Amino acid sequence: MITYSLTGQSAVLPEDRSDAMYHKYEGGGMVIDGPSVLVRKSFLEKFSASANYYVDNVSAASIDVLANASPYIEKRQEYSLGLDYLINKTTVSTSYTNSKENDYLANTAYFGISQDFFGDLSTLSIGYSRGWDSVMKTGDPDFEEFADRQNYKLDWTQVITKNWIASLGLETVTDQGYLNNPYRVVRYLDPTEGRGFRYQTEVYPETRTSTAVSLRSMYYLPYRASIKFEARTYSDTWDISASNYEFAYIHPYGDHWIIEGKYRLYDQTQAEFYRDLIDPLNNEQNTEFVARDKEMSAFSDYSVGLGVSYEREFKTTGFFKKFSVNLFVDYFQFDFENFRNVLVHDTNPGEYAVGSEPLYAYDATVTRFYFSIWY
Repeated sequence: MITYSLTGQSAVLPEDRSDAMYHKYEGGGMVIDGPSVLVRKSFLEKFSASANYYVDNVSAASIDVLANASPYIEKRQEYSLGLDYLINKTTVSTSYTNSKENDYLANTAYFGISQDFFGDLSTLSIGYSRGWDSVMKTGDPDFEEFADRQNYKLDWTQVITKNWIASLGLETVTDQGYLNNPYRVVRYLDPTEGRGFRYQTEVYPETRTSTAVSLRSMYYLPYRASIKFEARTYSDTWDISASNYEFAYIHPYGDHWIIEGKYRLYDQTQAEFYRDLIDPLNNEQNTEFVARDKEMSAFSDYSVGLGVSYEREFKTTGFFKKFSVNLFVDYFQFDFENFRNVLVHDTNPGEYAVGSEPLYAYDATVTRFYFSIWY
């Protein structure tokens, strides 16, 4: 029979299992897909080791790329190693992740402790990670910048009743160094240019601190189904504020099937230094920091998702215990409040005045298909 729960409770080692996944993101001119393989195995009854290999094959023809450059293809590979140690009601976890692409190297080390209290009805988890990245630029062998990232997490999970469990989380991230994308540009109003504007490289602050608070809850219904709810708020020193809400319903069918549906809303304000178009006549060119990355703008999105899982135990006793096959598909709709579609000047020249182009919007689909086997 399939089981399901909210993570973060009960001091037990993760089950021995292997996962093989194919993932694909398609939307806004971007296609990102690739495989992922995870292997986890316990030993000496107190340790659990894991290894993960993850690939992103990126084919980029987004609005940012088409406005300033040519479509490109690249590959990102990620390797992770992890180790969990269980002693009484305490779990100590550590991991290391290395990610590599042609113009970006990222390394992350993590350490965390989880402790059960009050008859395993409460769990406190504390985590810290440190990341150090190298940023390069294709076509410029002399360009190399660095970024340092630190992440602090605190999570309290509580079993409220036999059918209800909830979790409250706090996360703070501090970033320092080169924090923007070397390829991104801002646009300036310039009547002497053919399209009425010109581009210049973005300039970001070299520090950023963000804080997020989340509340997650799961309630088990009398007929074996369950409902999940999550609310999260975010704010940072770049003046971005965001919130998202997610509701999910999980319904078992027979002894082997689970169907899950979810709905999510997200809303974000712009960074203090974001500008879709800078007007030199208003002295905006004197702003110390400027950005036109659409992720720094004000926007909202919603998503709906559907997932199907099939799990079955092996009838004969052997090395393998059970397996599952899972398919999840999410649809996203993004709507930007102050990021405009500059591509209209190429497709419909002269139809729109600079600064009055249509607001940009796009949809995207995320597909995850994976197979898991327990042993």
